[in-house]
Order: sequence, then structure tokens, then C-alpha cells
Amino acid sequence: MATQVLLALGRLDHRVKAPELSELVGTTPGFLSQVIAPLSQRGWVRSDPGPSGGYQVAIDLDRVSVLDVIEAVEGPTDTGRCVLEERECGRAGPCVLHVAWSEARGHLLEQLARTPLSGIAEPEAVEPGAVG
Repeated sequence: MATQVLLALGRLDHRVKAPELSELVGTTPGFLSQVIAPLSQRGWVRSDPGPSGGYQVAIDLDRVSVLDVIEAVEGPTDTGRCVLEERECGRAGPCVLHVAWSEARGHLLEQLARTPLSGIAEPEAVEPGAVG
């Protein structure tokens, strides 16, 4: 949802009120405020109160990676938790998937870090019956 909010704001050249932005991204104004809070804290979204206020993107979307957005909302991606059991997983006591999972996770995070938010597009609607 955070990526949708930033992309929607990036397409606009003016401030937008919460109800309109909520409609653009398909959520409620209450949930929108929860999504925008970490984005505002990072300085990526400007929130101006009052009758003429609203939300506006405050950064160049080329300078923010998809990983940046994920970690802004979800927190650090490297938790050190095992994917098989409810425990820490590391070199000292690795599970059977530790090496494979770490390598795959490393590749994924590297790709997400290299992908600027401006480089992703929202999926376009596909016409029913269209082949493609």
C-alpha cells in the first residue's frame, strides 16, 4: 500500500486530501493515515493541515528503492529468525535451509534495493478475454 501511495502522489502535481487519495489507492482514510505516517517521518510525504492542505510527495521517486519503502513500513528485513522453526538462525546453529534461504534472500534484497520506486508501475487492467 505504501508503494501505491507514493506512486499515486508522484503522478499528481498538487496536494491531495485524504479522502481523494484513499479512493485513488483503494483504502479508507483511517488506514491511509497509518500508511502515510512512516512515509512522512522519513520526509517522503509532506502533510499540510488545513482547508487548503493535503498530502504531496516530497522526494524524487528515483531516489527511493522498493526496499527502502518496505523497510520504512515493515521495519528491518533481516530479523535473524529461522524460516523453519521459532528460533534464531545463524552460523552458530543454522537450520537445514539456512544457506539456501540466506542466498535467496540476499538476491531478493539486492534486487529490491536496486529498483527505484519510479521504476515500477502499477499493473494495468486486463480486458476480459484478452490474450496477452
